[in-house]
Amino acid sequence: MLTDPIADMITRIRNAVRARHEKTTIAVISKLKLAILDILKREGFIKDYRIVSTEKGGLIEVTLNYLTGGRPAINDLQRVSKPGRRIYIGKDEIPWIKNGMGIAIISTSQGVMTDREARKRKIGGEYLLYVW
Repeated sequence: MLTDPIADMITRIRNAVRARHEKTTIAVISKLKLAILDILKREGFIKDYRIVSTEKGGLIEVTLNYLTGGRPAINDLQRVSKPGRRIYIGKDEIPWIKNGMGIAIISTSQGVMTDREARKRKIGGEYLLYVW
């Protein structure tokens, strides 16, 4: 049983990037995971993802993105808010990740979005993770 499925997803992606794998699979589909993967795809950190199976919770196959020279697009991927310690930030507390080179992913009342979108809409929320 997974206590933190988002941390599991992040760990699977991070491990696949470090091992230079082209693809990885993530167990148990959820709307939150799909929203995070949408953002990672839109921002260019992953190439694509697709739902492979819907049996017993389902599987998602994630295709990782590598830059020229074989360098991974994801340098670091870290979970911030955890089930045992939730981290909420206001609109004025949204962090800049690597001076704008990375993104923070925030779950707000208007959906899951990047730090830039949250600043633009002037809303805060739960600080899920950051990527650079």
